[in-house]
Parts: sequence; structure tokens; C-alpha cells
Amino acid sequence: MRDTILSIIIVINVLCGVLVYFIPDMGNVILLTIASAVTLLAIYDAFIQKEHSLMRAFPVVARLRWIFEDEREKIQQYFIEDDLNGKPINREKRSIVYQRSKKEIETVPFGTQHNVYKKGYEFVKHSLFPKDHHQITGERVLIGSDKCKQKYDASIINISAMSFGSLSKNAIMALNQGAKMGGFAHNTGEGGISPYHLQGGDLIFQVGTGYFGAGKSVNGKRVFDAEIFKKNAARPEVKMVEIKFSQGAKPGHGGILPAKKNTKEIAEIRSVEPFTRVDSPPSHDAFSNFEEMIDFIQRLRELSGGKPIGIKFCVGDNNEVEEMIKAFADANNYPDYIAVDGGEGGTGSAPLEFSNYIGTPLLEGLSFVNGMLKKYGLKNQIKIIASGKAIDAFDVVKYLALGADAIGMARSFMLSLGCIQARECNLDTCPVGVATQDKDLVKALVVEYKNVRVRNYHNKTISAVKEMIAAMGKESITEVESKHIFRRGKDGEITSLDKIYDVQEEVLI
Repeated sequence: MRDTILSIIIVINVLCGVLVYFIPDMGNVILLTIASAVTLLAIYDAFIQKEHSLMRAFPVVARLRWIFEDEREKIQQYFIEDDLNGKPINREKRSIVYQRSKKEIETVPFGTQHNVYKKGYEFVKHSLFPKDHHQITGERVLIGSDKCKQKYDASIINISAMSFGSLSKNAIMALNQGAKMGGFAHNTGEGGISPYHLQGGDLIFQVGTGYFGAGKSVNGKRVFDAEIFKKNAARPEVKMVEIKFSQGAKPGHGGILPAKKNTKEIAEIRSVEPFTRVDSPPSHDAFSNFEEMIDFIQRLRELSGGKPIGIKFCVGDNNEVEEMIKAFADANNYPDYIAVDGGEGGTGSAPLEFSNYIGTPLLEGLSFVNGMLKKYGLKNQIKIIASGKAIDAFDVVKYLALGADAIGMARSFMLSLGCIQARECNLDTCPVGVATQDKDLVKALVVEYKNVRVRNYHNKTISAVKEMIAAMGKESITEVESKHIFRRGKDGEITSLDKIYDVQEEVLI
């Protein structure tokens, strides 16, 4: 096959040379130049390079494989997948975000494409006497325990943690401006507070294991610094502080910022060396057990002037999580909220094994944390923010039914910015300027258009939640419970989620 390909290429090159000899115009000269370049490339592939066996056997032609492989996600997304089988977020879900963001028609014709008799199908039951969705309440929740001085009146839908570095400056500005327009919160992610976060929107200041914006490097080790934290936490835009233990996409690993995305500006904000890969430590240096963690929570509460302090984690060992919540109850001191991330959570960069095989999925993790808070009498003090691939109103209602008080969304808000799920976040080549630091690509995202879409998506999704709640015959979003959500099992039986997840009702104290 190699000899055949080489022969064809050489013959074409010779024919182009003959053509130029008899008709020496510029078009034919260009054609000969291209043919000669291809011939040289074929010789290099077949005889000189030794790394790729496929290219030695199929010179030039084998290179098409890499072209198609590079474009595989786009080809699959646009030409192969149907509305329901796309991963990680299918076309139907992506489309509803685009439609709500742009205020386009979001109704569907000809009935559902879902197999309603398939195992795993979920639904809610409606009432014969639905309510007026315009009168539905409960779209906001007050976060702050009895230990908190500055409680925060939050929307039930907020932007989950995404750092400047992972996302572009234009993406961060559009998200924050959209949050300001819509009256909801924007989580900074663990990369610290950048100028692009300070567009007037409410902030959740996340403190990760790298203490970016809350610490400094000492002998190559990232340590917490009270003065640096206090300066940022005292900002009027900061409404809550979140201590990040882990995220669902890579629990127990720590954040990863690829070297290509670590520009001089980002490195300065994070106090690290530019153009180097930045790996956050897997655990916190400021505490090493639950008692020290409770002291740290209280310290941040005082340094921030009494703002709500939350903790974020993906559920791992159930006994460990119960021990933590019991420690809160025994000490009579606790965080103001717990952000529960699911193992299906997204990220710009994660090791495959961590993304696929570590961490409890959200539904199990959320229901467990909710049950433990009830068991130890802390449900009224500690609110739950659930995060894990929520896209549409049914996702929101389901998570609220399983015990969440509010929802954090990341990938869905990226889609509202124009993300096409190219899955190039870790390569710094995001084609729509959302997850890249490439200046030319960042320019593709026009802030004054995308900020409106962020607001639209939030507001339209809140409206859709109200419509669902009204159809169920409820008067408030807060009335939805796990017994109101149903799932079809393997034998066709229908079971409510309270029975599937064994929701805890017992209160010990």
C-alpha cells in the first residue's frame, strides 16, 4: 500500500511538472508547488519518521485520521448523535438552554422522544386542580444559621464554581453581569477574585486547598493568610464564603490549571509562576480534623464580618460524612450551608479515573447529606446547595425534592454563554471563547450580548420551575418532596424517590 500511494503522488507531481513546462502560468506553478510539498511529506512519512507506524504504511493518507479524530466531537455532535444520546449533555438539554438564553421558541412538537416505559424514566404527577404559576412562591432562600450575622437572600438557582483561568475573562464578566441583572449569585471558583468578577454581581468567594485569594506561598507550600482572606471576604460583592474540600469531577485530587491557560495575569492573581501547570493540594493545610475544621469555619465567619460560611464536597465515605455532621451537632457550631457536588460534575481538566470512577453521584450523595442533617437536628440551620449537571426545571425540582435548598449550575451557564460542548476546555482551544485564554478566541465572546443570555436562562428556568410546581398543585416551590418524584424500575414498577433513597425522618436531637 505504501508503494502504491507513493507512486500515485509521484505521478501526480510529474504531471504537474509537465503542465507547468508547457503552460507556465501562475495557477499551474501553485499546483506544482503543492504537489511537490505533498511528495516531500510522503517521503518523510514513509522513510524518515519512525514514530508512527500508520504513517509509514500509509504516507500522507494516514494524516487524515488525525484530522478526523481532532474533529470527532463536532462531527458526532452535528451529524451522528440524536437528541437524547449525546454525552455528557444531550442535544435536547443543550437546546433548551440555548432557547431560553435567546428567548426563542422552547416548546416541542409531536410528543416526547423519551421511552416512558424504560427503566429509569422519571416524572412528577400533576394535579387535577393546578395553581396559577404566576402566584407560586419560594424562588429565594435565606442562607445563614444562628451563628451568622449577615444572612444572604439567595436565588434557588446560582452559578456554580468556575475560576478565572478555567474560563476566560469575557466569560467571567458575562456571568457576573448576568448574575447582577438577574439577582442571583456567582461562585468565583477556587482561583480567587479577579477584576472580572467585580462587575456588580453577588459573589460566593470560594476558598480552595490552594488558598488563591486567601493565602500565599511559603517555601513552595500554599498556606492560608488571614489578612489576605479578610481583604477579599470584606468586599461588598462577596455575600458568602465557601470552603472547598473537593469537586465532583475530581474528588480528593485538587484543582488543575493547565500551563497554557496560566497567563501572567492569572499567575499574578493566584501568586504562582506563569505558564506552569498549577496543581492545588488534595487537602487543606489549615486544618486536619473535624474539630480544627469547625474552628476554621468560625475563624472565617469572624474574619468576614459574620457572612455565611459554607463547605463544598463530593460525598465519599458515608461514615466519615456522618462523623463530620455529628461533630457539628456536638460542638453546636457548624457551617451555614453545605454544597454537595455529584460525581458526575464537570471540570475543565481532570484525570480520567477520577472523573469516571471516584465520588458518589449527586442523587445518592444529596439524599444522604439531607438525611444526616435531619438525623442530627441541623436541617433548619444548614442549607444544602446541590450541584451536578442540572439543566432544566425537572432537574431543579428533583434536587429540591431530595433535600436541596438551592441549586448550583456550571455547565448549563457555560452553554448559555454559547458553549458548544467541544470538550476542549483543557487544551486552551475553546472555539467560542468560553474556556480559553487565547486572546483571539476570547474576542469571539461579546460580553454585552452574552450577559443578557445568562440572565435570560436563569429567569426562564425559574419560570419553568414555577410552572411545574403549579401543575403539581402546590403553592410554593418549598412544598416539593421526594415522595412527589417517581421512577420506573427494571420490572416496570413505579416507585417514589423517598422509597428509593430511604429519606431520613428520624431526629436524634
